[in-house]
Amino acid sequence: MNAYRQAGQVSEAEVDLTTINIYSQVGVITLVGLIAKNGIPIMEFANQLQVRGLSRLVAIRKASLTRLRPVLMTSAATIFGHFPLMLATGPGAAARNSIGMMLVTGMTVGTLFTLFVVPVFYSLIAAQHQSDAVPENETGTALLPAEAEA
Repeated sequence: MNAYRQAGQVSEAEVDLTTINIYSQVGVITLVGLIAKNGIPIMEFANQLQVRGLSRLVAIRKASLTRLRPVLMTSAATIFGHFPLMLATGPGAAARNSIGMMLVTGMTVGTLFTLFVVPVFYSLIAAQHQSDAVPENETGTALLPAEAEA
């Protein structure tokens, strides 16, 4: 997740859109949480699908498609909510522009990484998760360990 943040931050500073100051660093801290919030549930859901018996590629595809809408909604809300900060003028505008620029561009880059790069790396390096056989009763509900022994 650190690479996403640094990619957006360095690219902004290189093209002189903003400076790296305390306000932009507050934006970076916000980005770390938001991007992690988008990426981790995709991987966790893919792990759960693998435990249920799906292959790694099918699980990551299904998890990505299932989490697509929440990821896009979170990203759109963040981007459109902070976009007015980029347009601020007047006293203190430099601080608002800095945090707005960091959040808007960082969230855009982070969303692209979350949707395209993270699933690719997951498919390459994630372990294959196997389900442990859980005893069930005739209604299909899992039994507690004490019930399974009886």
